[in-house]
Amino acid sequence: MTSPLTRPLCVLLVDDNATDRLLAREAFAGYADRASVITCHSGQAALDWMRQPHTRLPDVVLLDINMPGMNGFEVLQAMKADPELRLIPVVMLSTSGDPGDVQEAYTLHASSYLLKSVDFAGFLEQVDHFVAFWCRSRLAHWPE
Repeated sequence: MTSPLTRPLCVLLVDDNATDRLLAREAFAGYADRASVITCHSGQAALDWMRQPHTRLPDVVLLDINMPGMNGFEVLQAMKADPELRLIPVVMLSTSGDPGDVQEAYTLHASSYLLKSVDFAGFLEQVDHFVAFWCRSRLAHWPE
């Protein structure tokens, strides 16, 4: 069995945009030895997936804010209210740099707020920094 500190980082990306999910899978494919990405198309789908029995919970969630149905803030609030999910770090991912959105994310206990890059090269750089940071930041007590 591998340690949480040496096994690949497990990232859950929650985004309603199919193109963004595809681009994320492509970007994370370059880090297959260090990270894997699971994608969900909606906040409710992500919560349902994480709440399934025997699901290996992600090490970190990348959560889009602007989604139909449950928006990212509602998903974040639900995660922080759930004893099984509350310790999972959540990075809000948005095209909005609105100070109110940033404030709301941190008020709801997001771990970080990441502005989506406008081009793929910029997104690849963001993924590189994201993977490096979260691989270093994982804690030994995170789920197997």
